[in-house]
Amino acid sequence: MVLMVRSLIGDLDSAKYTDSRIKQLLVVGAYNVENDADFSTDYTIDVASVSISPDPVSNEDTDFVTLTVYKTASIILGSEVKSESANAISIKDGPSAMDLRGVSAKLMDLYDRITQQYEQMLEHYQYNNSIGEAILGPYSPGSWGVRGGDSYSYYYGWSGRNVF
Repeated sequence: MVLMVRSLIGDLDSAKYTDSRIKQLLVVGAYNVENDADFSTDYTIDVASVSISPDPVSNEDTDFVTLTVYKTASIILGSEVKSESANAISIKDGPSAMDLRGVSAKLMDLYDRITQQYEQMLEHYQYNNSIGEAILGPYSPGSWGVRGGDSYSYYYGWSGRNVF
């Protein structure tokens, strides 16, 4: 789960967060997820000892793992947005200028996107008791490429033969 969080927050080189810090935050995220939704497995989440029992990864509870990873990434990015907002300055002195407002704006965009995805997955889980299943019909966007004919080319404005 640590690697999944790192990939969402963009810290794959472990430059900003140690594994132990991410594990602590994962337990906090799991505690929040456990309060947000009901799962078939009863998890014991101990923030003080930094443990989740039983292990949701070995238990293959992908819904709990995914929600926990996204909630943890949201917590971390929210903290980074707060820290970077204090550094969001713009200085102009004659012909030279320095503008650091874009850094916090990009972090805020990432935070909003991850938080929105978490909320959507949580809502979907609460409604269906599962995060991911899809039903594609003949008019679903995902089925355009497999329908054959010229519909995919027509939709994207390609001319000539279909390369699929």
